[in-house]
Amino acid sequence: MKGLVLAGGKGTRLRPITYTSAKQLVPVANKPVLFYGIEAIVAAGITEVGIIVGDTAEEIEAAVGDGSRFGARVTYIPQEAPLGLAHAVKIAEPFLGDEPFVMYLGDNLIAGGITSLVEEFRAGGCNAMILLAEVPNPEQFGVAELAGGAVKRLVEKPKEPPSNLALVGVYMFDRQIFESVRRIRPSARGELEITDAIQDLIDRHLVVHPHRVRGWWKDTGKLEDMLEANHIVLEQLRTPRRGEVGVRSRIEGRVEMGEGVELVDSLVRGPVVLGAGTRLENAFVGPYTSIGEGCTLVRCEIENSIVLSHCEIRDVGLRIDGSLIGRNAKIVRTDFKPKALRFVLGDNSEVGIQ
Repeated sequence: MKGLVLAGGKGTRLRPITYTSAKQLVPVANKPVLFYGIEAIVAAGITEVGIIVGDTAEEIEAAVGDGSRFGARVTYIPQEAPLGLAHAVKIAEPFLGDEPFVMYLGDNLIAGGITSLVEEFRAGGCNAMILLAEVPNPEQFGVAELAGGAVKRLVEKPKEPPSNLALVGVYMFDRQIFESVRRIRPSARGELEITDAIQDLIDRHLVVHPHRVRGWWKDTGKLEDMLEANHIVLEQLRTPRRGEVGVRSRIEGRVEMGEGVELVDSLVRGPVVLGAGTRLENAFVGPYTSIGEGCTLVRCEIENSIVLSHCEIRDVGLRIDGSLIGRNAKIVRTDFKPKALRFVLGDNSEVGIQ
């Protein structure tokens, strides 16, 4: 069995972060989202992995390499444009051959990995297995309609959803999917939809097995979902500490500290991850916060946030909450007169001021 990871999307809903970084490499608990998916595939015993890449191919390849760090062998498959999930399957056929495979969307997280799901697929004698989760906004997903426990119909982003069961971004297929991909036509948005391909399997009376996800699942395409995923992963945190806790500093709860972390007159209340080389001085870092490597936080407070590497936050009078702060960003107070707010913001930035 092989793995197919999709890492070619543009990540428009996470701009401006994704203007300069692939959305699959935005970190959750200081680890790129993409890495969780690759690790889950390898943990299921699958070591031949193809990665679909697009405009951010160079960055993805630099981060993942040949896959040896994960115990995998990685093959990169270029996609000239984001033409749909079924198109990704189509161009991956030479890599996948006749073997069954798991397809994993690179910006998704799923509780407990996929080992038991892969075993269920291998033992089930079906042509495809789809994962379904109940969601409050099914119109934003591919949606399944079931009848008697079987998949009756699939619809992509329906205006009037037939159910609240959304397709989770993990699929398993045998070679029959390639014939279905060849039979379908592009949708109104110009993409080959995986929902249409699976529907073709159903129409050809092949076996599509639905599996309801009972634990959590996150598509990390939006800020709110990124923060919630960060919250969930940090909730499972252990507490290896390798940094230096100063005499007037305090750690409460589960806090993971990288090499060379310095705490000076600061309080860290977990669950929190502090990246290597980060320095806190007269600062408070509250629960469910990930601070990347090489950051400096001085006379400030932050919680429920993700801060990427090499940021500086200094002399901020109000607590920062529910934020995603990109690499090398600076949030500092200045004493220029007359006093005013000064911003340098990229497209699609959002700033809340009280």
